[in-house]
Amino acid sequence: MLTHSLFSIAAREMAETVFTPSLEGMKHVKSESSVILTKPFLDVCKQILPVLDKFGAAMALVKSDIGGNITRLENKYSSDPSKYEQLYSMVQEEVQNKTAKGSSSCTNGLLWLTRAMDFLVELFRNLLEHQDWTMSQACTDSYTKTLKKWHGWLASSSFTVAMKLAPNREKFMEVISGTGDIKADIEKFCTTFYPFLKENHDFLASVGLDDLKAS
Repeated sequence: MLTHSLFSIAAREMAETVFTPSLEGMKHVKSESSVILTKPFLDVCKQILPVLDKFGAAMALVKSDIGGNITRLENKYSSDPSKYEQLYSMVQEEVQNKTAKGSSSCTNGLLWLTRAMDFLVELFRNLLEHQDWTMSQACTDSYTKTLKKWHGWLASSSFTVAMKLAPNREKFMEVISGTGDIKADIEKFCTTFYPFLKENHDFLASVGLDDLKAS
């Protein structure tokens, strides 16, 4: 009996979905004093990029946008890891220097990274809650709820075109499932990651920078 239960524990531990690395990473995002740390937060965002690869061309825009903003914030962090250990320290510095609103600022990078992640959380929620929707419907609905109001006409049209390239839903779910329980992992991802994003928005709003639009 014991070997059987050990075996099932081992099997569970080996059961992985495409979300496993980010779920693991989220445990380290906050410091003991409950502050969001730069590197662990960016690492979790990075660990979500392989999920986007499974969407193919439909998510190429989103992926390059997320990747670019991660790189911008990582470069700043690497320039002085102890100074920028906490995620909001970069923003506070730019607010003081009055450079936060610049299109190449870290503040702008964090804002757009957070918004892109809002879109993904909403998309995965849609896939859980609306079993009858096509992938295209799920993508378009989450875009409308999150990114659309911040995008200009050009970005919005590019996005609409890209969403038409969304893969078949069943195939997609199959590909991201791996050996684990994909629905449970998506649920866990949405509920665990969303509060970090909300905290980012609340912080950016507190310095008057949560409503910048795309140029």
